[in-house]
Amino acid sequence: MDAFPPGTLIGIIGGGQLGRMFCMAARRMGYRTLVWTGALEAPAMVVADEAIDLPFDDPAALADFTRRVAVATVEFENIPRATLEAVAGEIPLHPSPDALAICQNREREKTFLRSNGIPCAEFAVVSNATELAEALTCIGTPAVLKTADFGYDGKGQRKIEAGDDPEEIWGDFDGARAVLEAFVPFERELSVMVACDGQGHYACYDPAENRHRHHILDVSIVPARVADEVKEQAQEIARGVAEALGYRGILGVEFFMLPDGSLRVNEMAPRPHNSGHHTLDACATSQFEQQLRAVCGLPLGSPRLLSPVVMLNLLGDMWPEETVAPDWTPLFADGEAYLHLYGKHHARGRRKMGHANLIGSDIDDCLSRAEALKGGWLGKA
Repeated sequence: MDAFPPGTLIGIIGGGQLGRMFCMAARRMGYRTLVWTGALEAPAMVVADEAIDLPFDDPAALADFTRRVAVATVEFENIPRATLEAVAGEIPLHPSPDALAICQNREREKTFLRSNGIPCAEFAVVSNATELAEALTCIGTPAVLKTADFGYDGKGQRKIEAGDDPEEIWGDFDGARAVLEAFVPFERELSVMVACDGQGHYACYDPAENRHRHHILDVSIVPARVADEVKEQAQEIARGVAEALGYRGILGVEFFMLPDGSLRVNEMAPRPHNSGHHTLDACATSQFEQQLRAVCGLPLGSPRLLSPVVMLNLLGDMWPEETVAPDWTPLFADGEAYLHLYGKHHARGRRKMGHANLIGSDIDDCLSRAEALKGGWLGKA
């Protein structure tokens, strides 16, 4: 396996906050970074050594990118497959285009899980109202209809209850193809970050317990407040997913936990994940450093949890005005809270503007402190 030492110029396809934090980890370890933004907003450009601020389908940008960097990775998965394959045809790209393509599309993702015997919700693929009605007959209600492509943070989803009209639902649905999933009556939502070096070595982080607000991650609680056997099962399944993908890099696997403690895989993220941001301050090796190590052919770092931690997402609705940040004084006064801002200048709605990690010896205390901070910024203190 090729190893790329510090000093190497690494390419990152995508320039959002995940790319920004990757660049910061790379710079600390002596690597240089080039961000290809896709002509999208790119807070990573501020910390990258070099940048190509052109669309992903620009032939000149592709040629320039593959000429300048030695190895590449991705910052998010929704990149045209043609671009990914063109990059991989010239330089090493981790994770692979095949792994990324599976995670880009719910139909491919669910089919992959089912074909590999990985537990997930019962589902059917539908492309019109008639197929939706037939699928509802088999799967029953409640159920959730999801677009096959480009869904995240609750986008492209609709819950279906008994008595709902398939014709009306499909007429209002934005998508030519969709996945109908049986509703999972979960008790908790969990996630596991797993790093893979492509040579059979894996590093699984402690499972995170996730709570959402308006379908967007609100807090991650680590360690998850579940039985040890559930934690072990989640890590085992996450590793199995990575093995089946032939994966190299950092992978997030999200789960529904049922009341009996059994797990169903909900989604996969072929990159660093919001629920892994706690690793920046509470683990021996952050998820971004693990991504760097895996991509560059270095030995994986320890995923050991150093302290209980709660990660609080900082969304745009916490900002008093679009360009006016909250008063961070209560966070700094906490003494064991760490602020990570993403360099975005305009706070809108539920846009992800940053996160805070709160550490301590007691997880319930960490959570209470996080909720107090959030309440103050939302005007609910």
